Amino acid sequence: MAFKNIERFALELDGPEDAVYGSGEPVSGWVVLELRREVRVAALEVFGRGAATAHWLENRSAGVNTAYSDYTSKITYFRKRQRLIRDNGQLTTLPAGRHEYPFSFQLPEETLVTSFEGKHGSIRYWVKVKLHRPWCTVKKIKKEFTVIEPIDINTPSLLAPQAGTKEKMARAWYRNFGQVSITAKIDRKGYTPGEVIPVFAEFDNSTSRSVVPKAYITQTQTFIARGTMKQKRSVVATLCGDAVGARRRETWHGRAIKIPPVGPSILQCRIIKVEYMLRVCVDVPGTSKLCLELPLVMGTIPLHPFGSRTSSVSSQYSLNLEWLRMAIPEQPEPPPEYSSVVTEEESVQNSAARQEEDLSGVLERPFMAYVQEFRFRPPPVYSEVDPNPQPFNMRPRCMTC
Repeated sequence: MAFKNIERFALELDGPEDAVYGSGEPVSGWVVLELRREVRVAALEVFGRGAATAHWLENRSAGVNTAYSDYTSKITYFRKRQRLIRDNGQLTTLPAGRHEYPFSFQLPEETLVTSFEGKHGSIRYWVKVKLHRPWCTVKKIKKEFTVIEPIDINTPSLLAPQAGTKEKMARAWYRNFGQVSITAKIDRKGYTPGEVIPVFAEFDNSTSRSVVPKAYITQTQTFIARGTMKQKRSVVATLCGDAVGARRRETWHGRAIKIPPVGPSILQCRIIKVEYMLRVCVDVPGTSKLCLELPLVMGTIPLHPFGSRTSSVSSQYSLNLEWLRMAIPEQPEPPPEYSSVVTEEESVQNSAARQEEDLSGVLERPFMAYVQEFRFRPPPVYSEVDPNPQPFNMRPRCMTC
């Protein structure tokens, strides 16, 4: 009956519903309390929390009995508290009507961890309001908000190319069918969702059977509690190639695999990690598959369009060449005429001064050298195709003759 006096008890955060916060940013809002009649309140408090929690159960059967083991770990990132109506030992009487109480607190300056929801754990941030009234249970409201820590892939470690080679002898029972090898490379380690990863790979099939090359982007969620680790793996993107026949070789010249909308990597949390991997595999009939793993990092800040290391060498060279073409004229400029630089009066004065000068005075002065600046045309663009090919009917020249 007491809570029927409260028509509305709500918590509102500033900004849109899908607002995203980061380290050091303020979180503000207000508490709305609409009363039908006069109400006495002991306290009104706002709490801000951020924590990572990992939890799962494992059971062991011993005959008819089953024992359960509880694995739980928790890390608190921040804890804030703000009293909107203080509990000073006296009750506060609120008249009927609408009451609004603004609040604001700042997230820690230290690096937080991105919000996450997983099977065996979560990383959550929320605001909770508690309304205390005499002889009544505490009325609570809780609202979560999202925190995303930026991961800039424009860093040297994430722009470094990733490459590897792996080989395996295909066997079934006691018979060897031959060797299969994979060589793969990607331009960089860091990507953002929605980008396309060009995969450069070579598959050498020396067996007597056909093999099928494939590529996967996998997500691995790792939960740690009480020294025990729990993992959950899932495939988020797939690329399937054409079968490679027996004793043949197949090459991928930048086969594209697109990254779907996935969450960023989580690498700073001690109990929850989210990691990504590009796996280039070969399915060999009759035996286990051969897989080469290249690590990936899903970032939040995309690659800058200029100065990226992923742009091809030819595109960078063409850009520099265009700059050179604008800076260097098509033909070298001839030196100007002497008469256009020096006037007739200055020429007469200079000749008269040179006749009056003594040779000893010239030797006493330091020698000044003048070097004419010449600007040459840029070298021709490199090409792997010979512009002057040798005719096929021409007899090759003997180097010993």
